[in-house]
Amino acid sequence: MADNYPRQPGVDVQHYIFRVTLNDDNDEIAGETTAALKFVKDGVTEVALDLTSASGGKGMTVSEVTSSGGSLRYVHDADRLRITLPSAPKTGDVRQFTVKYHGVAATGLHILKNKFGERCFFSANWPTLGRQWLPMIDHPYDKATSEFLIIAPDQYQVVANGLLQEVSELGDGRRLTHWKQSVPIATWLNNIGVAQFATRHFGTAAGVPLETWVFHQDRDNGIITFETPTRQAMEFYSDRVGPYPYEKLADVEAAGMGGGMEHASEIFYGQASVANRPAFGLVAHEISHQWFGDSVTEKDWDDAWLSEGFATYFALLCTEHYQGREAFVAGLQRSRTTILTAEKRTPGVAVIHDNLPEIQTGRAPVGLVYQKGGWTLHMLRGEIGTDKFWAGIREYYRRYRDSNASTEDLRRVMEEVSGVNLEWFFRQWLYRAGSPAVEGGWKYNAQSKKIEIELAQTQAGDTFRLPLEVAVLTAGTAKPKIVKIEMTQKQQRFELTSDQEPATVALDPNTWILMDSKFANGPGRPVVQ
Repeated sequence: MADNYPRQPGVDVQHYIFRVTLNDDNDEIAGETTAALKFVKDGVTEVALDLTSASGGKGMTVSEVTSSGGSLRYVHDADRLRITLPSAPKTGDVRQFTVKYHGVAATGLHILKNKFGERCFFSANWPTLGRQWLPMIDHPYDKATSEFLIIAPDQYQVVANGLLQEVSELGDGRRLTHWKQSVPIATWLNNIGVAQFATRHFGTAAGVPLETWVFHQDRDNGIITFETPTRQAMEFYSDRVGPYPYEKLADVEAAGMGGGMEHASEIFYGQASVANRPAFGLVAHEISHQWFGDSVTEKDWDDAWLSEGFATYFALLCTEHYQGREAFVAGLQRSRTTILTAEKRTPGVAVIHDNLPEIQTGRAPVGLVYQKGGWTLHMLRGEIGTDKFWAGIREYYRRYRDSNASTEDLRRVMEEVSGVNLEWFFRQWLYRAGSPAVEGGWKYNAQSKKIEIELAQTQAGDTFRLPLEVAVLTAGTAKPKIVKIEMTQKQQRFELTSDQEPATVALDPNTWILMDSKFANGPGRPVVQ
């Protein structure tokens, strides 16, 4: 496994200013980006920014690179802009570099008509498409603050990250809109939406200003789709995880995409999701990303589950809080079916694997990163207990807020908080491909007053370590007795004491373990051999 993006250990981007001019005559943009770079090592003589080269009428052409008023030598090819420094800065120096360029983005910035036939502009930088129209270090390891100054025809409204600084009419049929993001974020989280929007401010949740930006024809649907789910999710995560990391939260209707995309402080939702019903699950997923993926960002793409697995599970936790345990378990069961199907289709793939080939083609990581990543968090909660799980989550967020984390960072925090060695757990569920398959049954021995349980792991490969709950319900009792066992062998026998023959014996009754299980025996029926 290797995320082999060419990092620049001598350079740390502090701030980007993205100036972009859009027009309605054609799809060409005019750009000017200023990047403030801090040098953290001596001897750096070249810096590089990702920017797609021009080819076949698409891509960007650089016209000038300057610093401190002077022009610099540069080479722009193979989608990298390599800038030669006239002298090596000293450690701690901060220098600003300005890149002027123009071109038509092949992707990354979509210029199209929305579902109402109106022209609009929406960026889609995830995961490595920001370089298609913005010069940047296009990898999540180097986070920076940023601002957008967008000049566009004046029939459009512009939304971007952070707080609105300025809206100025230029007097020539164009308008300048300036947004500033004062919290450092990964480059792919920088985005703009430009359309004829209906914009609503609908108060605050946990002290955070809330906004909707939807196509003007969808004003009423936008209220129904977003406002209640947004408030609920913001309150739940703020209460359970920690303070919201950004200055606002805007729900934005976007053309050219489906689902949602969790840009910092301004989430894009595909235009098909804006309808006459609340989008609770989708909103809960995307808003959870503001904490996990946006604020706490994976150090490299192989750990994408720290973003997508978290959002998948935290949306279920939000569901559990507002809609109850049954809805939560139903979501887990759907997710389990998805995982087991995917593992049959693509055997040999673990949650943590070489994501880079998928990422580089602009595709989402395989579903296991989402679903099995989420299930791993659920099983972690079962392993250490709900209270310690939440305490660990809060500490993980506190420690890595606005920075980067790895799977090992998460493991260390959870071990510190719980006092439990979790190396085996993380190794088994995240680094190992496949899930356990368990078959077995039970019978009651009236003489010994024992419930005899026999279980077998039938999956290929090594044994999984499975802490399992068994529910025993006897006649005349309202609730089953829960007994904990641990399976550590391919075939294993367990005996549970019971003064009377159970009415039912259920394996994993509270849905804590990811497995394909067959356990359907009843009283007086033979145990599966």
